[in-house]
Amino acid sequence: MHEAHIALQHRIEELEIQSALQEETIQSLSDTIARLQQTLDLQQAQLRLLYQRLPDRADSGSEPFNPASEIPPHY
Repeated sequence: MHEAHIALQHRIEELEIQSALQEETIQSLSDTIARLQQTLDLQQAQLRLLYQRLPDRADSGSEPFNPASEIPPHY
């Protein structure tokens, strides 16, 4: 019976270790998602700014917006 108790204690310790590693992984994934969300929010804000500037070019009487004309000549 003593061996069964030791085996059960060992199994409990293994499960506790697995649980701790899973908690660490979940926290890491959560942190990564939070960083990705911040990046996405920033990119969306930048895109909104770009879209706000597009009508200004069209209203100024210049040519319609052409992304190819925005590429630097060395490309």
